Amino acid sequence: MCKRTIGYFVDVNMYSGTSSSDSNVSDSDASVEELVGSHEESEILDDAVEDEDEVIKAIKKERDKKRDHPPVIHCEDFVMDFSFHPFENMLAVGSIVGDVILYKYSNEENSVLQTLELHTKACRDVEFSHDGKTLFSTSKDRSIMLTDVQTGGLIRFYDNSHEVALYCLRVVDENMFATGDDDGEVKIWDLRQKSDKPIFSTKKNEDYISDIVADAAHKFLLCSSGDGSLTTIDLENRKVHMLSEEYEEELTCLGLFRNGTKLLAGSSKGKLYLYNWNEFGLHSDAFPGPKHAINGLIPITENIVVTACEDGILRATHLFPHRHLGVVGQHDMSIENVDICNNGMFIASSSHDNDIKFWNIQYFEDFERVSHKHKKHETKQDLVKHLPSSKVKTADSFFNDLS
Repeated sequence: MCKRTIGYFVDVNMYSGTSSSDSNVSDSDASVEELVGSHEESEILDDAVEDEDEVIKAIKKERDKKRDHPPVIHCEDFVMDFSFHPFENMLAVGSIVGDVILYKYSNEENSVLQTLELHTKACRDVEFSHDGKTLFSTSKDRSIMLTDVQTGGLIRFYDNSHEVALYCLRVVDENMFATGDDDGEVKIWDLRQKSDKPIFSTKKNEDYISDIVADAAHKFLLCSSGDGSLTTIDLENRKVHMLSEEYEEELTCLGLFRNGTKLLAGSSKGKLYLYNWNEFGLHSDAFPGPKHAINGLIPITENIVVTACEDGILRATHLFPHRHLGVVGQHDMSIENVDICNNGMFIASSSHDNDIKFWNIQYFEDFERVSHKHKKHETKQDLVKHLPSSKVKTADSFFNDLS
């Protein structure tokens, strides 16, 4: 019951609390003023009850609202990485103890399909093959494993694949994949080779390889590093194509936009660097952010990126023209990973609290046309504005149905 309703009941009881035995005036002798007062109190009470009913209706409507995304997955161990299956409603989660757990997800519930005990140390990266039949996983124990998704059986095993712990992996095509380690070395592997040796390796970076992406034509492999530089590898000729200038902050994650004609890099200082294709030596534009490290990013459309930040916030940014759109979702702790499902309906994010949360992002279809850049006085408002997927609800949004 709302405070205003409780107040009305108290006022009514205090006014009419005198018993008939203590009263010196009979009902028949009630004055006209008393009768009018009782009538007004009755109307106020009716209005209060009606207001209470509307509040209850609003609460019930919010509670009974049909779920438009899967519930939270609470993991027992720290989540190092996760990846959506390209066709099925399946999620692979790599844990700090070296296991990979396969989940089946739906809007109603999530369930564990199987647990794969693959690595002796933390499983740092998991990726599905493009056909979804094979699961690739890398580990701090320096091993690479290829697992049959349907049976859980081991397809191929690379032991001591790098001199130091692996950090990331990227499936390039049906035969080729690339890996990067903690010391900045990148290796390219071909599944058609019978030996367990890479077909190419290079070490142009002085710190860990944070992310790897490849274009659809498989011409270039782009590798970001903790030393603040971007290494481009020519896949056709198997040689280093270009090494960018070093930035003062770490380059932490990469994404391709505009049909692969633009490369976007996130940094440890919250900036987004945009590169023109085949001009990877220096960025063409830089977008300032909330000054929190960007740990991951995911392209949503050709114009929109969602960034996963150290402050526990998922933020959406429109790139062409540049404008912050608002908060997509939030965790209580730093967000480490973000990915988008096979049909693009929602994204998922994992945090230091071992939770994987899902966010419905269908509303971004209405954000494709942004006519102007945000003005300076609008920047702070856009950074904190909550989008429909955000779990933070304002009083205005909750009571919209009461007006």
